[in-house]
Amino acid sequence: MEGKLKHKELTDTIIKSYYHVYNTLGYGFLEKVYENAFVITLQQYGLHGKRQVPIKVHFEKSEVGLYYADIIVEDLIILELKAAESLCSEHEAQLMNYLRATDIELGFLFNFGMKPQFKRKIFENNLKKNLS
Repeated sequence: MEGKLKHKELTDTIIKSYYHVYNTLGYGFLEKVYENAFVITLQQYGLHGKRQVPIKVHFEKSEVGLYYADIIVEDLIILELKAAESLCSEHEAQLMNYLRATDIELGFLFNFGMKPQFKRKIFENNLKKNLS
């Protein structure tokens, strides 16, 4: 990535949107409330976010399951939202699996817990091809 963040302008706006939602609603709501508010905020900033996007999971050429990404922004970035005490390795694994199952390389894990918390994850497509 030559020292530059992937989709920097887009990610800056997404992070700004996250803090707007967090600072406006605070913590204590269910994830669905944050998801709805996040998509509204993204739209206010001129971005398109799709909610509950199905992601097919394959095993040896067979479809074995279906995930639902909370939000996909501009078909480029997956957002996984949590309303937990804190982020944990299981949350990170979930996001990495979403990235693994798609052609999307960048994802964010956002937590609406007592303290705002997020993580940025990258899974480059050239590495995904080596997994088969």
